[in-house]
Amino acid sequence: MGFFAKIREGLRKTRDHVIKGMRRLLNSFTKIDEDLFEQLEETMIMGDMGAETSEQICAELRRMVKERGITDPADILGLIQEIIADMMGEDAQLDLSTKPSVILVIGVNGAGKTTTIGKLCHQFKQEGKEVLVAAADTFRAAAIDQLAVWTERAGVSLVRHNEGSDPAAVVYDALVAVKARGCDVVICDTAGRLHNKKNLMQELAKINRIIDREAEGCAKECLLVLDATTGQNAVNQARLFQEVAPITGIVLTKLDGTAKGGIVISIRNELGIPVKLIGVGESIHDLQPFEAKSFVDALFERDMSESEQKTQEDEDVSDPSDQ
Repeated sequence: MGFFAKIREGLRKTRDHVIKGMRRLLNSFTKIDEDLFEQLEETMIMGDMGAETSEQICAELRRMVKERGITDPADILGLIQEIIADMMGEDAQLDLSTKPSVILVIGVNGAGKTTTIGKLCHQFKQEGKEVLVAAADTFRAAAIDQLAVWTERAGVSLVRHNEGSDPAAVVYDALVAVKARGCDVVICDTAGRLHNKKNLMQELAKINRIIDREAEGCAKECLLVLDATTGQNAVNQARLFQEVAPITGIVLTKLDGTAKGGIVISIRNELGIPVKLIGVGESIHDLQPFEAKSFVDALFERDMSESEQKTQEDEDVSDPSDQ
């Protein structure tokens, strides 16, 4: 199954909850008036697009309707799709342009950090890259043990210390090992104790200093893992993590299990952070690079007939990104 088919299926709950709600609303109006705009904004907020983003979309919608002389409510959904596509901007890929490249993975416990790291290890290994993982979430013994299972399964190396060790020391040892072994990528897990922000800030600052010193000139990603099922709570987490880490991208997990996929739009618009990877299933292959156009197209797509679905699936089979 190609990317578009996966994201189309993954966004089914969001599409049913949000976009179908907009269609029903628009079909109930015979003219475009302020009441329509207010109800649309409310529908967007309920769809986890966020109050700020929903307000901006409706403000731009008012402008476009007036500028283009649109009078039929049925034409509005296409305008909303156009506005959101513009908001999402260009795609942003992982920067792995140096050897080694460094990926720092942050996020609260339960968001899917360990699973994300395991899937990245598997994918990088399949691409022929040598990968090493630093188990720098030393706050929880379970985190280290879980990483050990994933890295063994993927066939990559793990640097670990005992529970309670200095996380920065783990990262230092991993960077030394990466250079000695000539690895392509080092992935660093971190603790997610957001409730104790001061400690987390100090810990991440120390880790970043070690990386800057020991991996000077290397490509560096700081990926924040968020659980899509938590909706606007995930957006709030992103705001808090922005205060303690130089986030370069978002990994949005469990997108297939929620009707709250609208947070992708909210994150991109309100925080200015690109979504770089999304999880649209439980398979190790279901962590996919985020493609804004495919996301918007899948979000607004009408339910297809069986024959149309078969045609799309046949096209997906030949998609080189799925090989």
